Amino acid sequence: MRERGVAWTGAVPHNGGMSALALAVSCALAVSAAGASADGWPIFRGDPALTGVAPGELPAAPEMRWTFRAAKGIVSSPVVVRDASALSAGPTVVVGCDDGLVYALDADTGAKRWTFATGDVIEAPPLISNGSVFIGSSDGGFHALDLATGAERWKKETGDKILGGANALRIDGEERVIVGSYDSNLYCFAAADGTERWHYSTGNYVNGTPAVLGDRIVFGGCDAVLHVVSASTGEALAEIELGNDAHVAGSVALAGERVYLGHYGNAFVCVDLATKETRWSLTDPKQPFFSSPALAHGKVYFGGRNKKLHCCDAETGELLWSFTTRRKVDGSPIAVGDAIAFGAADGRLYVLDAASGEERWSHDLGSDLGGSLAVSDGWIYAAALDGRVVAFGPPVSGSAGPSAPREGTR
Repeated sequence: MRERGVAWTGAVPHNGGMSALALAVSCALAVSAAGASADGWPIFRGDPALTGVAPGELPAAPEMRWTFRAAKGIVSSPVVVRDASALSAGPTVVVGCDDGLVYALDADTGAKRWTFATGDVIEAPPLISNGSVFIGSSDGGFHALDLATGAERWKKETGDKILGGANALRIDGEERVIVGSYDSNLYCFAAADGTERWHYSTGNYVNGTPAVLGDRIVFGGCDAVLHVVSASTGEALAEIELGNDAHVAGSVALAGERVYLGHYGNAFVCVDLATKETRWSLTDPKQPFFSSPALAHGKVYFGGRNKKLHCCDAETGELLWSFTTRRKVDGSPIAVGDAIAFGAADGRLYVLDAASGEERWSHDLGSDLGGSLAVSDGWIYAAALDGRVVAFGPPVSGSAGPSAPREGTR
């Protein structure tokens, strides 16, 4: 169901910001689309700035192409690379599981390529970068694995569980990976061998994936602070207080000087890094916002525990539309072409019209989607709490109707 006219509250926007924001969002999405086009959906939210944008278009009626069932439930969000020419193993989906295994699956068929065992439940989404998979586990270990074989390249121990994904950056010609831990630190490791380059300490748990734009790393945590850190040195550039109870459970999205995020204080906010002030805030009387946002078309799209997906004007915070589901929306939406794709705890996948919020397509998986989707080349990949990984793609050419999906095994 689509709704309009819900009130929004927050700071009055600064004058003259519209053109600057539009330029910043356009630049951020151009960078996002270029990276996603080359690599698929290799990182949670699609690109280093975590803008949640996939290139291309979705089919009008995506068709279930395959399903794979793991031993236990899946909260981790899948990532995918589909450029077979760059991989000896071919197009690959990677996801973590509550059984402590990392699964690598054929992206076209769902056939299992390999598994890797960690010491505990895996809720963190993987990162695929330059032929490696980087992923954290609830045992506090952070692993670098060979994408083609699953062989461990190196492992680093943190002081507590890792629930958020990693991000990649390049400093002075060296590829590095950053990841947060429940030991209240953000870590930066050399991607080649795991050598620690620096760590940055916060006041509480670090939950989400850190966002990267230029030399700035931006993330929130359970200390209710928005942290801005130098990517090269790990030194604090800014610490912006978000308010009482504003613990950040998800990840932020970056567009120039703007940061978009939701928090436990029952609000979704836009923060200006230049002024270190909240530009606008959309609040709910009872429910927090765990979903990470997508930035496209001058708008911001995000889910809430109020059972709605919201669309706001990115500059002013005006609520343009909301779409009501049957249960909470902790998963993060993806903007692809003129559509928005997301999953909800009601067990359904949805594709909405980005401009109006009207439903175009949905599919009932019958199980809570605890994580977020991956979208690449017109395919949608979803993982559910019943242990299934499911792929939807363009209808098979020449088929008279939906074909029976192929089912993989663990």
